[in-house]
Amino acid sequence: MSKNLRGKFYHSVDGKGRLIIPAKLRDGLGTDFVMTLGIEDCIYLYSEEEWEKFTQHLGELANSKSQNRMLKRYFQSNAVDCSIDSQGRTVIPADLREDVGIDKDVVIIGNGEKAEVWSAAAWQETRMDSKETRESIRAMLEESDLDF
Repeated sequence: MSKNLRGKFYHSVDGKGRLIIPAKLRDGLGTDFVMTLGIEDCIYLYSEEEWEKFTQHLGELANSKSQNRMLKRYFQSNAVDCSIDSQGRTVIPADLREDVGIDKDVVIIGNGEKAEVWSAAAWQETRMDSKETRESIRAMLEESDLDF
């Protein structure tokens, strides 16, 4: 059953690359999950169930198109099977940390079917809580069919 991951959590990565996954997100991700590069400066965390759904959609893309092959390579080659230890931690591989600029302080957010791990600096740049962002969201909602 799919979980709706949500919330924002501030944590840090230790010297061995370990990150505590918040308990509220562990419930939705499960003990074993998949980590891969996101399309922005973040890392995506998928439960095994959600990863299967995502990769099934990727598998349906025609290999005859170079952009589809590129998408498949991007997500699959950067994917890592992860597990949570008895202290609620997982290891973020050094190459993934380097690719998205994670050094120590991170923000972990729930984003529906997946969680995202951002460096605190990159998350700050997104300014999801700024007045300008709220005004943009309001305008997008007014243009959409989403009833809120």
